[in-house]
Amino acid sequence: MSRSSFVVWTAATAIATTAIVEVLHFYFSKSKYPASGPTTKEIGSTIPDFSEELIREQLARNYAFLGEDGMRKVREQFVVVVGAGGVGSNCVTALVRSGVSKIRIIDFDQVSLSSLNRHAVATGRDVGTPKVNCLRKHLLQIAPWCEIEAINTLFTIENAESLLLKGSPSYVVDCIDNIDTKVDLLTFCYEKNVPVISSMGAACKSDSTRVNIADISASDEDPLARSVRRRLKKKGIIKGIPCVFSSEKPDPRKASLLPLPDEEFEKGHVDELSALQNFRVRILPVLGTMPAMFGLTIATYLVTTVSGYPVEPIEGKNRIKVYDGILQSLAGQQARLGQKDQRVQIAMSDVNYILEEVFRGKSPISGYSTRLALSRWKRDEPLSLQNVVIMTKEEQKIHEDRVLLGGEKLEDVYSKEVLDLVAKRFEEEKYYSKFR
Repeated sequence: MSRSSFVVWTAATAIATTAIVEVLHFYFSKSKYPASGPTTKEIGSTIPDFSEELIREQLARNYAFLGEDGMRKVREQFVVVVGAGGVGSNCVTALVRSGVSKIRIIDFDQVSLSSLNRHAVATGRDVGTPKVNCLRKHLLQIAPWCEIEAINTLFTIENAESLLLKGSPSYVVDCIDNIDTKVDLLTFCYEKNVPVISSMGAACKSDSTRVNIADISASDEDPLARSVRRRLKKKGIIKGIPCVFSSEKPDPRKASLLPLPDEEFEKGHVDELSALQNFRVRILPVLGTMPAMFGLTIATYLVTTVSGYPVEPIEGKNRIKVYDGILQSLAGQQARLGQKDQRVQIAMSDVNYILEEVFRGKSPISGYSTRLALSRWKRDEPLSLQNVVIMTKEEQKIHEDRVLLGGEKLEDVYSKEVLDLVAKRFEEEKYYSKFR
């Protein structure tokens, strides 16, 4: 291409881009929903006659990723999001940006100044306004063709039918942080066969690499998930509800639920400090990025699921066959060491912890993460979480032959780097065992 042709092509592209922008400005400014946002609009009302061409241009990258059929399914979704805080606001914003065309948002709360560290769209001007109205106003500036119903009310089991079944939603997203209300919602959806996905606790979490999505039966290291699981179990619900959670380990050095001042306890009737009966009154420290990750994880799961896009979430806690094989390798070693009783003091649930948390999923000897086994480390000490090491099956055999059966000293078999790393892992386990 000659220099003159390139200049002409560049100018033409700039003119075309400017024209598209001006058309978009025209639609947004002339629509019945101005930039300042609507005040009322219910599901089922007339959608403005926006150009399908412009909508598809805005969603072009989604179409390129999910394909025609996948995007058709996404755009047909009617999703109810309960909870419009950090998790819910990020989730619903991502759903609208992804092309979901019908949204019902339910929340009773207002935007506060402290909400701005994690809310997806709220600004200082939104402080004091209902969160659902704030979301609707901003989202209609992103996608004016989307039907968005904002319901400023508290979800309860008494109004569950009208809020969750009216209009036949295709999915419900639970972003509630109150345990009783969350359990009521999940139980209702489970019994009514309404597809639902739930967010567990993002507060006090900071490790983005530990965010998981799995069945609620596979959630771990999440106090909120644990409480929800126990209450659902009493209702006969053990599995069948996908959720997003963090498997980050608790640590006294990290953020935790803030205590109430002593003077408040001295006044008595602490429960009356709550804005609503039975709701928490203590402050949950929240790193603003974590609720966003939870919300975006849910939105990603929902969009890929309904579109049929192939996704296979890793459920670490449910790698039962892997963990069982590792545990059996230890039992087998007991037999080779002449132990008549092959039962070991290590539980199946401990294997997950030893593998994933203590030894980071790999052998401290070679750094390999395949064909793993569990071995006693020191010959003369009893089996415990601080005397078993993850290693490959080949390394286990060498360790048995030289250390456990051969009687060689550890320092004669392994380098100082390996010995120091194992000692470090044992010290960490000893520290964390105080909180298990």
